[in-house]
Amino acid sequence: MSRGSPEGVREREQWVCWREEERDGKPTKIPVTPGAGGFASSTESDTWSDFETALEYTGTEHADGIGFVFTDDDPVVGVDLDDCRDPETGDVDDAARDIIERFDSYTEVSPSGTGYHVLLRGELPEGRNRRGSVELYDTARFFTVTGDHVDETPTHVARRQDALAAIHREYVQDTDGDTASESEPRGTADGESATSGAVTVDVDLEDEELLEKARNSSNGEKFERLWNGDTGGYDSHSEADMALCCLLAFWTGGDQTQMDQLFRESGLLREKWDEVHYADGSTYGEKTIERAIATTSEFYEPDAGDDTTDAHGPAADSSPGGDAGDSERSRAYLAEKNRLLGERVDELEATLAEKTERIDTLEAEVERLTEELAARDQEIEQPHEEQVATACESSSESETRSVWRRLFGGDSE
Repeated sequence: MSRGSPEGVREREQWVCWREEERDGKPTKIPVTPGAGGFASSTESDTWSDFETALEYTGTEHADGIGFVFTDDDPVVGVDLDDCRDPETGDVDDAARDIIERFDSYTEVSPSGTGYHVLLRGELPEGRNRRGSVELYDTARFFTVTGDHVDETPTHVARRQDALAAIHREYVQDTDGDTASESEPRGTADGESATSGAVTVDVDLEDEELLEKARNSSNGEKFERLWNGDTGGYDSHSEADMALCCLLAFWTGGDQTQMDQLFRESGLLREKWDEVHYADGSTYGEKTIERAIATTSEFYEPDAGDDTTDAHGPAADSSPGGDAGDSERSRAYLAEKNRLLGERVDELEATLAEKTERIDTLEAEVERLTEELAARDQEIEQPHEEQVATACESSSESETRSVWRRLFGGDSE
């Protein structure tokens, strides 16, 4: 065993502390707000803190340890394996060993020493989340973190969607329930996405490995441009969004969670991604991902060939701008393109109307200012003419008096 903290969740500000109290004659771990000492809630983020603050607070008499809070906004799943380890010998029962080895993600010994906690990334399948000594969490719960890391497991929180689906089915779901194969983890037993209806496959690539393969594929240059936020060659930013999502759909096997996570790291991300644009409450980003998966007819399959085969990317280029594609995908793309062009025309017409109205307003303002300036010029010119006339009269009178004095040697009066 070694001491440490799980890489991949440490940076999230979803940490609480806990202290052990006896309730109903049993020891119970009570969540505590780091620094404040009051009761922490797994649904109220203002009672959470960053990892360092929580860890520091465990050095006081008010906390015995730290814990991580699962929310709907993160892809982290916690697996609690109880009563499966002998704290004296370290022996593990076969079921727990099987689960730990298949998850192959950050694993540590629980505070009691009689079980294990596994942290991984994925989407918890629907249905029950507990049976016997196996329990799965993904939201509104906190998970004690001891740092008592199991050496044979990774130090990071790995993405393990396929293993999560299979283990949930084998160890947690009812035995007469879902009988889908391990390669069909999302949505229904037929491997269909519950939201898009598209058949998807398990890829289970880590983000960095996925990006490397995408960049080295036959359309890697195109992927790199889109990834960096270059919308050149597309009629709108929305079309570029769709193109990148189609590529991500291929490389992730249609995994919506990973697609969203990766897109947020790209240069195309903008505030519109999280804006609600549809009557059913879906955001622009959610619908874009769903359409991309529905449009993509084939997905990357790690076991289909060697690295040279894998590196080619979508065989018919599932994203807009490709050179080939089957008729179904072409129709879907053209329909989407027409919709986007229609939206663009509406935007341009609205912009034109606004600019026309602005021009009319400015022209009216220019006319008003011109009239006002002319009036002021007239007011200034009139006093000037009066001053000139007065000056002329004074000069003429002075000359008359001067001549009078020269002729008669005296005043004219």
